[in-house]
Amino acid sequence: MNSEILGVILMYVTVVALAIPLGRYIGKVFNYENTWIDKIFNPLDTLLFKLSGINPAKEMNWKQHLVAMLTINVVWFILSMLVLTNMSLLPLNPDGNPSMSADLAFNTSVSFVTNTNLQHYSGETGMSYLGQLILMLWQFISAGTGIAIAAVVFMAMKERKTENLGNFYSFFVRSCTRILLPIAVLVATIFVFNGMPMTFEGKDTIVTVQGDTVQVSRGPVAAFVAIKHLGTNGGGFFGANSAHPLENPSYLTNIVQMVTQMLITIALIFALGYVIRRKKLAWMIFGVMSVGFLLLTVPTIISEMNGNTKIAELGIQQPMGSMEGKEIRFGAVSSAYWSIATTVISTGSVNAMHDSFTPLSGVYQLLAMMINAFYGGCGVGFLNFYIYIILAVFISGLMVGRTPEFLGKKIEAKEMKIAMLIALLHPFLILVGTALATALPAYTSASLSNPGFHGFSQMLYEITSSSANNGSGFEGLGDNTPFWNMACGIIMLLARYLPIIGPVAIAGILASKKYIPEGNGTLKTDTSTFGLMVFAVIAIVAALAFFPALTLGPIAEYFSMIK
Repeated sequence: MNSEILGVILMYVTVVALAIPLGRYIGKVFNYENTWIDKIFNPLDTLLFKLSGINPAKEMNWKQHLVAMLTINVVWFILSMLVLTNMSLLPLNPDGNPSMSADLAFNTSVSFVTNTNLQHYSGETGMSYLGQLILMLWQFISAGTGIAIAAVVFMAMKERKTENLGNFYSFFVRSCTRILLPIAVLVATIFVFNGMPMTFEGKDTIVTVQGDTVQVSRGPVAAFVAIKHLGTNGGGFFGANSAHPLENPSYLTNIVQMVTQMLITIALIFALGYVIRRKKLAWMIFGVMSVGFLLLTVPTIISEMNGNTKIAELGIQQPMGSMEGKEIRFGAVSSAYWSIATTVISTGSVNAMHDSFTPLSGVYQLLAMMINAFYGGCGVGFLNFYIYIILAVFISGLMVGRTPEFLGKKIEAKEMKIAMLIALLHPFLILVGTALATALPAYTSASLSNPGFHGFSQMLYEITSSSANNGSGFEGLGDNTPFWNMACGIIMLLARYLPIIGPVAIAGILASKKYIPEGNGTLKTDTSTFGLMVFAVIAIVAALAFFPALTLGPIAEYFSMIK
């Protein structure tokens, strides 16, 4: 077997092997069961709540959870704007990098607060160390927010009848101190020992092998990169992201980054099974997500291994596959695997330039974000999948002539209206956003590096990445303009918070309903048959809606290459 393929298989197996026990641990954190780490962090939690004046024991209903989440996100957004627009006046700026313009600061602040980490700037020249640290803090906060809101939905699914779903602030703090922080410290330590910078000194002067004297940017990189992947954030300390040799020094660090960016989002699936005591349901969800992930990953790897047909027509051999825009350190296979993992999971980090992938690989990367339900980001990935479970239960109930029920609760018109609105929001934002970009060439045409089918793909990718809270891009697009900064910022806001509000509202409404014990006619939702139904709903509602747009972009580009 090809050693590169074997390496990819081992990375995936390692993730699953670590995610199962981590999921059990996360379940204990959500259930407030004793864990070995409580002795360390209980005093810290107590101090934080005492300073903030928050009572973590106060129960909240689903509306209060949402108000708390939105309120603190607004506060963090304002603080981020103040720092980014005044970096040149603030400390920790040894390289003298300038402050951001208002539109770029708006885009960046929204991007990091919403866990998107779309970057219309290059980190080493567009950000001070203080700015990087603020963004690193948001990478903890946005991931903790997603995990906490998933805990709220888990509690709603667990209880037979209740309006009290725990305390958002408590879930949030515990997510940060007991899940994100310990793992991030461990991962950052591994990175430091493998050559990743961790310093507050400015640029270093070095002499290259060929004798050139160059200035090399550095900074607190290891800590930043650890949470960027663990929290499915993806923001790069350097402009080249994880293709930069100081942000991803070796194949070992590449493996660690690959594993960490998939770890928590998969672990949360098993945490669900532990919390609600339905392990078969968790395995069904994991199975559907994994099948979708593999159906996107395998053809992408094959496409990149086969190379570029246009280069082959020139008589140039491609024994390593399509290597344009890729690091020789990682190769075509690992780069292809990363490209789907980062778009499926909504991390958005890159170790190769997606703009240079073959057209069909671009189709799969776009589909991963358009579907946005296979694994997904920290916490919110499950919330997206939860919507499709509700739709599948309702459709299945209609097919067999029974009132749809999920976990002993009847699904009625109100829940279905919310589910359909959220399911249609993602296609609406992507298709309308891309249509506007296409219809306004005065604002967008100068940003394109390719006026043909690929230019359309660049715009489609940018809008899709914003709506999927992903952050990766076809970086042939010159996106640091007022139009792209404002348009993407607005899309990121709508695409982050509305898909959180919808599932939480459904879960809260169902939790307050009367529990109906399962009977002989109850639809089993933890079977492979129901899993196929969920997959079919995802394929029809999520994937097919985007086929015309894909046809105009990467699919048309593919046929233009092979005609």
